[in-house]
Amino acid sequence: MADTFDGETSEAAGRYAQAVFDLAKEAKQLEAVEQDFSKFAAAWKESADLREAARSPLIEPSEKAAALTAVAAKLGISDLGRKAIGVAAQNRRAAELPAIAAAYRTLVARDRGSRQVEIVSARPLGEAEKSQIVEALGKQLGAKVEAETSVDESLIGGFVVRVGSRQFDASVKAKLDALRLALKSA
Repeated sequence: MADTFDGETSEAAGRYAQAVFDLAKEAKQLEAVEQDFSKFAAAWKESADLREAARSPLIEPSEKAAALTAVAAKLGISDLGRKAIGVAAQNRRAAELPAIAAAYRTLVARDRGSRQVEIVSARPLGEAEKSQIVEALGKQLGAKVEAETSVDESLIGGFVVRVGSRQFDASVKAKLDALRLALKSA
């Protein structure tokens, strides 16, 4: 899962996200930068070369910033989005761009009065399934829910929901692991 745009947010990633959020809010570009991060997330997931370049300690920060900014420009990312990516790379934080984007999305969701959640399922969710899960989460959390979905076939069936540091695991894999553990201790 290291190649996805998720995970625990480091303190530095949180600071970068907050700085980008403050600038975007001041410029009235919260949604534009949110879309920028979504475009970059899609490219990150698709391209192993992009991930390797961002993580490589052999590439000088200035070269990395120039390369990632060029990729961002090709993706049609706004000026503010390109600058955020470039500054992160220049400051040796390019590998943390996924965490920065996740933290930014959380800040934007909170600003809209909603909660950002991640739903990982064994197969792609249909709109009705996603709506049911989002509705149930909204009732449970007492807030409007904005969900990002992804697929992890290793779950076998079911889904995992992450809300901040909390996780609800309704996957077949988790149930099989629990059964295995129970059998070992019996």
